[in-house]
Amino acid sequence: MAKMTKKHKEALSKFEKDKEYSLEEAVEIVKNISYAKFDASVDLNVRLGVDPRKANQMVRGSVTLPHGTGKEKRVLVLCTPDKEEEAKAAGADFVGLDEYVQKIKDGWTDVDVVITMPSVMPKVGALGRILGPRGLMPNPKTGTVTMEIGSAVEAAKAGKIDFKVDKYGIVHSAIGKLNFSKDKILDNANELLQTIIKLKPAASKGTYVLSTTISSTMSPGVKVNIKSVNA
Repeated sequence: MAKMTKKHKEALSKFEKDKEYSLEEAVEIVKNISYAKFDASVDLNVRLGVDPRKANQMVRGSVTLPHGTGKEKRVLVLCTPDKEEEAKAAGADFVGLDEYVQKIKDGWTDVDVVITMPSVMPKVGALGRILGPRGLMPNPKTGTVTMEIGSAVEAAKAGKIDFKVDKYGIVHSAIGKLNFSKDKILDNANELLQTIIKLKPAASKGTYVLSTTISSTMSPGVKVNIKSVNA
């Protein structure tokens, strides 16, 4: 087990680690206990009462955070030539098809979002083994397989994030930066949590949201009482 640092111990002393706080209180605590010397990310972890091995209990979706993530997203658009200008005008960082398909096959994945169109999915589908594990595989459910290329690029640049429950039943997502005001972090957290709550699968029985924690890079996690989330 890794040795706990002095700063980590000090952070833990500033709140009760087993207590559930309101979302507003938890955000305040995270801003107070963070000790990273860089502009850390603020992350939300939500453990759900679902079995992600079953297709009818899979939870995945997308949400546009009101204040973005604080990170500039690099967007790749894989499209036919007639859509290239639309993608570039919307702010895509990389636009093309065959040359980027080959680059990805060769190991290049230096992007945050991949957007494509239905007609080229046969080519993009062959990249699943590379893009899938990195969370980059386009999917119609998250709006990244679409004919509305320009709108999809603009949404990604504006703070749209995709999320998916992992094999342990947990959704992990960055919801901003530590230098955001408390209200901005609160707005973003509320937006994500409300979206996840609305996506409860009909096949999921019992308690849906089992636990929620908020933290920043290197800080301890603070438990959140899900009942404090704005409906």
